[in-house]
Amino acid sequence: MKRAVRKKPVPKKSQAENLIIAGGKVIDPASGLEEMADVYLQAGQIQKIETKRLLSGKKLKSSWGEIIDARGKLAVPGLIDMHVHLREPGREDEETILSGSEAAVAGGFTTICCMPNTDPPLDSQEKIKFVLERAQSARCRVFPIGAVTKKREGKELAELGDMFTAGAVAFTDDGYPVMSSEVMRRAMEYSKMFDVPIIDHCEDLCLSQNGVMNESFVSTTLGLPGIPAASEELMVYRDIKLAEYTGARVHIAHVSTAGSVELIREAKKKNIAVTSEVTPHHFTLTDEVIRTFDTNYKMKPPLRARADVEALKEGLRDGTIDCIATDHAPHSSEEKEVEFDQAPFGILGLETALGLVVTELIDKGILTWSQAIAKLTVNPAKILKLNAGRIKGGMPADITIIAPETSWAVDVSKFKSKSRNSPFGGWKLRGKVLFTIVEGEVVFRAEK
Repeated sequence: MKRAVRKKPVPKKSQAENLIIAGGKVIDPASGLEEMADVYLQAGQIQKIETKRLLSGKKLKSSWGEIIDARGKLAVPGLIDMHVHLREPGREDEETILSGSEAAVAGGFTTICCMPNTDPPLDSQEKIKFVLERAQSARCRVFPIGAVTKKREGKELAELGDMFTAGAVAFTDDGYPVMSSEVMRRAMEYSKMFDVPIIDHCEDLCLSQNGVMNESFVSTTLGLPGIPAASEELMVYRDIKLAEYTGARVHIAHVSTAGSVELIREAKKKNIAVTSEVTPHHFTLTDEVIRTFDTNYKMKPPLRARADVEALKEGLRDGTIDCIATDHAPHSSEEKEVEFDQAPFGILGLETALGLVVTELIDKGILTWSQAIAKLTVNPAKILKLNAGRIKGGMPADITIIAPETSWAVDVSKFKSKSRNSPFGGWKLRGKVLFTIVEGEVVFRAEK
């Protein structure tokens, strides 16, 4: 079965003018390109990459088109976030497809994939089409991910084939696990027919129950019910075994524990079709911050111990973890400004992700720039089979220009998102998005 090809796969825009990104250091992890170059954009595509006769040696003059001076900057493929919650339909007060796309381009993302835990859930062909129609007016590319089961209840498979045909790029019940091993097996068998992954929210509800943070000495001290690491790891193990049995592709979402990293590492050694992602908050924060009782630190999976954070970083370093995704989860202030155990899980991520990657991973020698950009571009593009994530002639002109040395302070009040639930307000980060270009059009310019 083939997925329907959309004639308008990106937001409707005026025809982009010819554009030259001049004199920047171009990083294209897929080809290994990492050198000074001029990138020529025409009719929404990358026309050529010129590494000789650079315009920067000619005072940046050209009759070919508008020039963006990228000297001293990085030009990378437009960032891709394969795990975003846009809340539309149902909770447009928290986020919409449009506002989420505006937050995305402010963070350097040119492609985002939205999760199905909306109200109603994205569990049918009509709801996938609804997202795609709304995405026509978005600032970046938006691809929907369909629910594995009807109403995300974990009982009966949703219309996987119809949703794939309509344009769904993967399936998940994210926010809830598929507790039934039989249902998950059937889901994998169907997804294999379409060669798309099941994105796996790994949580054994029998173990996590009413937990609100990591089960640890800290949770005991604070008197808060905990979520043990085993809750995640048991489901990671089960679904790796199901992927091995069915031959299907499984993608482990928001990995948070050292045990999960090791299970994925061993599965890859056996050539099982498993990939995985980690969020910036999970490789940055530990459960010690919960001592403040700030509900902006409440997310699922929960923040774990220092040893888990170090294991996540090692998993990124050695390639066990393929992608960095934000799990951008907007919530209203009214919902978050309550007692810790009453607040919803989730934080914003789109507008701070790159800064945290630079500050916590690149500056600390965990990843090189090329390795980090691969986990934000070509790797998620390969997993979801998206025509994106490259700076190469003939590819869509989706490019992010970054000032790698620029420091900036996180001001939550200036976020493009409709929500404000971020724990990183006031943090000083390095690596600033200057321009975000989608299909050859500049859709975001940083304020000077």
